[in-house]
Amino acid sequence: MPITTTRRRLLAGSAAALALPAFARAQGAVKPRLTAISQWSAGSDGAAITALGKKFEEKGGVWQHSPVPGFTTDMMNKLRAQIIAGDPPACSQLKGPEIAAWSKIAPTVDLDAVVAAAGYEKVVAPDLAKLHKPAGKWIALPLQIYSTNMLFLSKRGMDKAKADKVPVTWADFNDLAEKMKSAGMAYPIANGGTRADDGQKFEASLAGISPTAYRAACMNLDKKALEGPEMKAAFAQTRKISDWCDPNVGVQPYATNLKRFVDGDMGMLIMGGWAQGVLKNAGFKFDDYVITPGPSDNGKPVFLLNADAFIFWQRKEADLQAGQMLMAQLVMDPAIQTMYSQITGSIPVRTDVDLTGAGWSDGQRTTAAALKNAMGNNQAVLSLAHNMAQENGLTAAIIDVITEYVKNKTIKPDEAVSRLAEAVEGAR
Repeated sequence: MPITTTRRRLLAGSAAALALPAFARAQGAVKPRLTAISQWSAGSDGAAITALGKKFEEKGGVWQHSPVPGFTTDMMNKLRAQIIAGDPPACSQLKGPEIAAWSKIAPTVDLDAVVAAAGYEKVVAPDLAKLHKPAGKWIALPLQIYSTNMLFLSKRGMDKAKADKVPVTWADFNDLAEKMKSAGMAYPIANGGTRADDGQKFEASLAGISPTAYRAACMNLDKKALEGPEMKAAFAQTRKISDWCDPNVGVQPYATNLKRFVDGDMGMLIMGGWAQGVLKNAGFKFDDYVITPGPSDNGKPVFLLNADAFIFWQRKEADLQAGQMLMAQLVMDPAIQTMYSQITGSIPVRTDVDLTGAGWSDGQRTTAAALKNAMGNNQAVLSLAHNMAQENGLTAAIIDVITEYVKNKTIKPDEAVSRLAEAVEGAR
């Protein structure tokens, strides 16, 4: 039966088209182009963003990614400069509370229609979704999830220490570290000396001692919790961890120690799942180590959540608007999230991705199970060290105190507690 074009049909079609965001209507008319900035330039992160760019190009787009290696502040400085110049990227890496803060600086794209079309909100953890729609509308899309406090155990290191039991509590962890030291490991812990690493040592300590105290102190900035006994205990545990690390590493990242870790000259590493991607990228095998949830004194997994995301900035150019829609579709695609996480060692944001198949490690399956368990027990909390719990400025003030404490052995735990509370008050 032939279709008769009527004025009513034309008007209905026009109304439907206008209901979509401008960048959605633009996609079919021009060649999609995307300008993007992120920190991801090397290692598994660089490999993953490059693979995403190739997928973008395979879909007919022009991929223009400008990586800014270094600290988060370096990337944010570039972003700020571009926004001030009236030339924001079409999208940029951003996460946590920074999404809400930065959305007040420059106009963002309303992604509600494209998210609804993909059914994405149904497969994203509710607390995580809230961070990406700070004013009620989606303006950013999470891509991958990590737990920053996963415990990596070197199989050769465990054999050297004649240990076969995975530590569950901090007491177990400390006993194993001493056992490894007695077995000839000068430095049983393979963590590095960067600011983020120091922050992770502390947040893993506090969250493992009491996720309730962590939520109150690091997420809610409760004054009583910031000065509570759990904070002192966390600083004491952080000191133990740092004393078991190689001081000669200085401010270098944990990756400096990975060969020694795999060889069994170091035994444990407290790190995010991205370490698996780094190990894989360096040529090491899944069989070289075991991944388990970080120490938790109540015996239940604590998940320190870190999620990478892209925020989308308003642009008037039709090709950039088309590129934004294509990018949004790719980020939400389960096949893309599978590809990305299998490169980086993360787990997908989508809760409906099947991790039982080939390409996934036992560590990633363990991480996904830990997240489900932690959410069920209210022990999933947001990472402070990776700007999920607080905005960058306040986080930096807290990490300053932690790093000084780690590097200066003369500072006592109770003194560090006072300094941190003062830093929070000063940075509010």
